[in-house]
Amino acid sequence: MDSMTGILINVVPFLLVFVVFYFLLILPEKKRKKKYQGMLEELKVNDEVVTRGGIIGKISHMDEKTITLETSPAKTRIKFEKSGIAYKVKED
Repeated sequence: MDSMTGILINVVPFLLVFVVFYFLLILPEKKRKKKYQGMLEELKVNDEVVTRGGIIGKISHMDEKTITLETSPAKTRIKFEKSGIAYKVKED
């Protein structure tokens, strides 16, 4: 019985650290990824977005993996992978 108690005393702190690690780091990251994927799936033509590089533009064309943005009144177009989109600009 003493050896079992010794094992539990050594294992319980590691389990507690893992549980805290899970709730403070892993779970919030999963939620953030799920929210980001949902945002990418909801994008449509004419949405204004910001890329990870800071380029702001309006979606002019989309397919499964890429998005084409118009970035100026002169209709300058740049093609990006969907994963290059950081966020959608909020509509006022």
